[in-house]
Amino acid sequence: MAGGMGVNKNKHIEDWNHARENLEYTFRWSRRNLALVGIFGIAVPILIYKGIVNEFVKSLHMQDEDWGRPPTKFL
Repeated sequence: MAGGMGVNKNKHIEDWNHARENLEYTFRWSRRNLALVGIFGIAVPILIYKGIVNEFVKSLHMQDEDWGRPPTKFL
């Protein structure tokens, strides 16, 4: 193996790694954090789900119209 090759550490990368490894000890809940969790943890998944379901139901109603059937009722 090669020897005598020292590693040059980058201070900024080491600081970032330290902050990342200790995030659970330094994290604080704030209004901003609650808003981000609300938006990306709750609202976005609900909107994506609703969009997928609406698209699915729309395609089924279009098939009903194509075949001349009354629209199918779901839930």
